[in-house]
Amino acid sequence: MNHEDPVLLHTEGRIRHITLNRPRALNALNHTMVLRVQEVLDAAERDDSVTAVLLTGAGERGLCAGGDIRAIRDDALSGSPAALDFWRDEYRLNAGIARFPKPYVAIMDGIVMGGGVGVSAHGSIRIVTERSRVAMPETGIGFVPDVGGTYLLGRAPGELGTHLALTGEAAGAADALLCGLADHFVPFRELPGLIGALDVCTTPAEVVATAERYAEAAPGGELAARRDWIDACYSAATVEEIVERLGDCGVPAAKEAAATILAKSPTALKVTLESVRRARRLDDLEAVLNQEYRVSSAAFTRPDLVEGVRAQIVDKDRNPRWNPAGLAEVTDADVERFFAPLGDGELGLGAPPAS
Repeated sequence: MNHEDPVLLHTEGRIRHITLNRPRALNALNHTMVLRVQEVLDAAERDDSVTAVLLTGAGERGLCAGGDIRAIRDDALSGSPAALDFWRDEYRLNAGIARFPKPYVAIMDGIVMGGGVGVSAHGSIRIVTERSRVAMPETGIGFVPDVGGTYLLGRAPGELGTHLALTGEAAGAADALLCGLADHFVPFRELPGLIGALDVCTTPAEVVATAERYAEAAPGGELAARRDWIDACYSAATVEEIVERLGDCGVPAAKEAAATILAKSPTALKVTLESVRRARRLDDLEAVLNQEYRVSSAAFTRPDLVEGVRAQIVDKDRNPRWNPAGLAEVTDADVERFFAPLGDGELGLGAPPAS
């Protein structure tokens, strides 16, 4: 095993271990990693000696901070289609994880954002710890939640998913469980014991039972107590009305959410709201991923993605100049263009998406 490989592999007993291994980049996904994980899953599905797959991240900070957005920005600036090819294979991997026929155990410790959610939260056994911070923060870089994120957030209770999608707020363990982004809470100190116990499992049923045996009640959580104002405010028809309701409801946390939203890309906000609401009406994850690929392909050609990554990652001045600069300048027609069919360029998972 070459420890410089971006994906490390080994087998303990009948458990195939996959470790994302770019710790200095917080295990951000690149195309090589996506293809490698897909290859491993394909082989594990065919191999009768493999009972389950276990996903972890190298280093101390988290499972995965998302896709390599600096590289995506470079592609957008140069006109290279490499990012579109990356998303195509990444979204297919997300779908493959969801339909993987054996237990897929994801240790969602630490930071789990964007593409990190895509390679973990579609698994069958999703473990969070007290260190977990699970988020889809794309609106802050002029992008829109993808990797099946709008599918997950669209199915969270009430309007909790809309809140997380627009603000990019990170969910701790209890909130991730509440929103359906995870299955079990296991304290960080217990992870070595859990992994060791999984390594001696010989059947899928034993894997499931072992995860349940180590699970405990998650501490804390904030979203359950905020459901009243979140549901009332985020059920509004438009982003403008959501922001107005948040500001007027008299709850300090709601006002803070309004301010957070107004700092994001106006275009990304409106497309995100529409994406989550359309995702709720779609039948399955694959249909949502088809929709997300249309949206991502459109976002790739717009100025806010390049500018958002510049402000947050490249120059780090945290002062993006969005174009358009205000919500009122983003029309319904502007939003609709993000959902336009791609012709021969469609992702094409499952049944064809509606035109």
